[in-house]
Amino acid sequence: MKPKDFFLGHTDVPVRFEIEVELLGRIYEYAIAFELPEGFKELRVCEEKLAVEGQSVYTRKEAQVHLAKAGQQQEKEAKFRIDWHLVALPIVQEQSQKDPLFIFKQWLARMLILRPIPSLIAGDSTQETLEPNLQVTNFGAWFSGLLAYTPAAYTKIDEYLRQVMPDLKDIKNPVIGKDSRSLVVQFSKLIPSSPQVLGSVDVLFEDLSDGEKCFMICALVLAASDAHDQLLCFWDEPDSHLAPSEVGHFVLALRKAFQSGGQFIMTSHNSEAIRRFSDENTLVLHRRSHLEPTVVRPLSGIQINGDLVGALIRGDVEP
Repeated sequence: MKPKDFFLGHTDVPVRFEIEVELLGRIYEYAIAFELPEGFKELRVCEEKLAVEGQSVYTRKEAQVHLAKAGQQQEKEAKFRIDWHLVALPIVQEQSQKDPLFIFKQWLARMLILRPIPSLIAGDSTQETLEPNLQVTNFGAWFSGLLAYTPAAYTKIDEYLRQVMPDLKDIKNPVIGKDSRSLVVQFSKLIPSSPQVLGSVDVLFEDLSDGEKCFMICALVLAASDAHDQLLCFWDEPDSHLAPSEVGHFVLALRKAFQSGGQFIMTSHNSEAIRRFSDENTLVLHRRSHLEPTVVRPLSGIQINGDLVGALIRGDVEP
């Protein structure tokens, strides 16, 4: 999503957002613009459109929505009016699962935008979902929903977690009430060079460390990337709860999972995480004050003397 214009306070100059994404070999373009005129207390939509391969699906100017022709028998485009404060995208009805509207909406719904607060994640659930919330406090429901959608996801989850937690034995999600489940992680210790188990312990998900919960979230992101085509994942500072020795492997696992499709975006102030991305894949964000827009520039276009991390520490990197 690329912000095109910015405004401060009440103004007739709109703030515009645009998304361009390739789905199933076709380019989808979505744009929406908001304005906040004098005397208004809420933003209102002034423009909106969705196009596929340059062909309009619908356009919207203020309250008027125009739908493109759906077929040869439809002589003219349909149109209707909606409240200026409502976005048209969730209101316009798709005709089938092959409808560009359905494909684009599903992609948006499956998008992962994560800013976990591990201490708030308990692992309990009363339902299933494929859409974790921002803080991932519905982790248990996400775990249940992902395994219900694609049971093979457990293999991917288990495979990754055994790399970062070698003593992992099993993840259980037993029923604890009429409609409730609670995640339990089982660890065991083996005798070296022997299949004999020295002992095991069951740990409630809520009692895992913050770093271990981040590993669990990472495992579900990897599994979701396998299950959904063209998945977009944005994770705000995923390295913030990890030990320095764990960051590199963690970031590389996420990058590798998205090499075959989709996109992984992360923010970080961690030197080890920064080193795991090339200059061409790194954007530098800088803001002089809260009253000015954030300046975004590719690192490859910024001249840096010496080591990047050293330059960041010295404050020598400024777009």
